[in-house]
Amino acid sequence: MIAPEPLPRRPEKGGYCPYDTHAVDLRLYHEITVLQAGPYHYDMVERGTLSEVIARHSQRFTLTEDKPYPLKPHQFILGRTLERVELPTNMGTPHLAARIEGKSSRARCGLMVHFTAPTVHPGWAGPLTLEMINLGPMTLILRPGMPIAQLIIEEVRGEIFLNPSEFHGQSTPEGLV
Repeated sequence: MIAPEPLPRRPEKGGYCPYDTHAVDLRLYHEITVLQAGPYHYDMVERGTLSEVIARHSQRFTLTEDKPYPLKPHQFILGRTLERVELPTNMGTPHLAARIEGKSSRARCGLMVHFTAPTVHPGWAGPLTLEMINLGPMTLILRPGMPIAQLIIEEVRGEIFLNPSEFHGQSTPEGLV
């Protein structure tokens, strides 16, 4: 389930359609998180504290059509999808999993969107966090509701077991519930 449902389901007279042969576009939510430089550090083998560290050392921005976010070259930010994705496990087999990937049209400008750990496991329910970095030479303008990533649904056969990550149930890009 994807909510709100991306529309239209079919192209209308050459217009934009979020659905492709095997993927659906997801849009950028109106809030982003920008990590601030500073003297702090994070020990990457400690579990369960990353969300708090990010929240403590970042600033949130609200995007509007009149006030988009200028993502500068080599700048890293966190965003999330406007859509909530739910891959229930109580529907028998096969189960569904997904991958969230960047869009080629964005990558050609130097924008990497969700460039690691693209798997959305069975049992996931919530928005998807986007780790974004501008590797291009020019500033990129990010607007709320713009198509930003694509979701590719996959079938999982056999028995599954739930192993929720520390980000399961998150509602913010930092990973907070």
